[in-house]
Amino acid sequence: MNLQVFFFFSSSICFFFHGFFPRVLAEEHASLPPRGWNSYDSFCWTISEEEFLKSAEIISKQLLPHGYEYVVVDYLWYRRKVPGAYTDSLGFDVIDEWGRMIPDPGRWPSSKGGKGFTEVANKVHSLGLKFGIHVMRGISTQAVNANTPVLDTTTGGAYEESGRKWTAKDIGIKERACAWMTHGFMSVDTKLGAGRAFLRSLYKQYAEWGVDFVKHDCVFGDDLDVNEISYVSEVLKELDRPILYSLSPGTSVTPAMAKAVNGLVNMYRITGDDWDTWADVASHFDVTRDFATANMVGVEGLLGRSWPDLDMLPLGLLTDPGSNEGPHRTCNLNLYEQRTQITLWSMAKSPLMFGGDFPHITSTKNLKKGDEIIYWQSRKCLTDRTSEAQVLGLTSCADMKAVGWSSEALEQDPEQICWKQNLGSKHQTPFCLYKRESLLTSDEDITDKQQYQGKLQLLATDQPDFCLHASPKRKVTSKEHRRGSFSPCRWDANQMWELHRNGTLTNSYSGLCVTVNSAEAKVNSGGVRSWIATGRKGEVYVAFFNLNPVTTVISAKISDLAKALPSANLNESSCKYREVWSGKDYGVANQSISIAVETHGTALFVLNCASAL
Repeated sequence: MNLQVFFFFSSSICFFFHGFFPRVLAEEHASLPPRGWNSYDSFCWTISEEEFLKSAEIISKQLLPHGYEYVVVDYLWYRRKVPGAYTDSLGFDVIDEWGRMIPDPGRWPSSKGGKGFTEVANKVHSLGLKFGIHVMRGISTQAVNANTPVLDTTTGGAYEESGRKWTAKDIGIKERACAWMTHGFMSVDTKLGAGRAFLRSLYKQYAEWGVDFVKHDCVFGDDLDVNEISYVSEVLKELDRPILYSLSPGTSVTPAMAKAVNGLVNMYRITGDDWDTWADVASHFDVTRDFATANMVGVEGLLGRSWPDLDMLPLGLLTDPGSNEGPHRTCNLNLYEQRTQITLWSMAKSPLMFGGDFPHITSTKNLKKGDEIIYWQSRKCLTDRTSEAQVLGLTSCADMKAVGWSSEALEQDPEQICWKQNLGSKHQTPFCLYKRESLLTSDEDITDKQQYQGKLQLLATDQPDFCLHASPKRKVTSKEHRRGSFSPCRWDANQMWELHRNGTLTNSYSGLCVTVNSAEAKVNSGGVRSWIATGRKGEVYVAFFNLNPVTTVISAKISDLAKALPSANLNESSCKYREVWSGKDYGVANQSISIAVETHGTALFVLNCASAL
């Protein structure tokens, strides 16, 4: 089953960034959504220094020219990889005398002698990249149990106040343990000078190591800790070294919640962990829409901009959540689903942080498409609204539901056959099929051409790619084949149709007639989403997303796109367009753009219109 969907873009839900961004200063944080690589999806917590630097070298060579500049060590880089250690184990972490996490020397040998991540950061910087680490909320349970003293960075000694030295037990809030790592970390009391001193000592140490990016976990979403976020942001403002500030995770996040912190950070997750399942990808569409319409994208953040983050891209060779082993399986998303994810992330202006294992990847073509996908657009509009999608069904020609076809509906193109029952509403665009050019003009070697005389092949759109067919190579008698659909045009009786004066459209093979069911389409239309945006040079981008479990034909009129982006000055007669992922050039749009989009797939069109350039 395929759908023909006509999109109507509502200008009321567009949001514009034209003229919004100030002149980008050299020191501004995250002036564009950050890009890079994070080790979590491929290594969980087990990555070693050697594995990390191998990935950094590949990123520097292949993706740095495309803007991927950060390489980030995800969580538990301080945990010893020994029997009994796992993601929520207790007592296996390496901490210094002040209760601060330091790299496990077994996995990070260059950290020996108190060097921390200094040498790793230096090597990353020598590759032209920036170095990032993952950190948890507050203080570790291990440090609290050891009751380590709190460092006063202004004196270099233990923190003293009110005539006594303060320790980890004084500042840890056991009632606020991290919900998903209850044995690992807890909040610190930021109302106490000692609590603030501990946090300050952490981030000053990160700056001394040469860290450029911090992913702060278990402080946002369901784990929200505004006090800690606020104080960390304050510390980062005072550091001599600029550090990008990212929050995680994003479970249950709403725009209202994000407005409490987005001015304090540069990135913040708006979803839970994203893994390589279609359900995870599909769940991002609604939250993306909500943050887009709330004008939350690219607003003022910590010393620069802040960006809603849809999480890492789990592509390539991966591990499993909570695993004690590194990359051992391939991504479960198929090619179409991967393209959908990259397109949505890019159109939404989400940071692009790749999560797969680079040493095992021979091609990064999909990621490099990020340069093509609207990453620098000045304005865009998101809509999930469509007209009624029209679902074609097959029924007996004696059924009155089959009566309603005409080639003379209103002022329709005589080369179209339209379902005239739709014409009762002035707001409803008729559902039409295009007549294919004469079959008998072909030079193909077709036997018994006479049987096709007077018959029609009907196209889904004005592009001669997909023709309506009625059945497989047998007569349709069962419910499983009751719907018509589209397939590549070919010389086949099940693609031959005859329009009768009584308004029926009959298939030559099955003898069944086509009807149009709009009621069912209302359910299915939610499975189609679309974005529209303008690019740096005035070009217009249109992305179709097919969330349906079937291949779906999606169409948009140029006139409706012009209503969505009136400043783009789209002209129906002068817009040439091509599709990014296939590289296919479609020529002049001829009033509309259409394509059959694979299940869970996407199509991304670039329109260049003479009036818009």
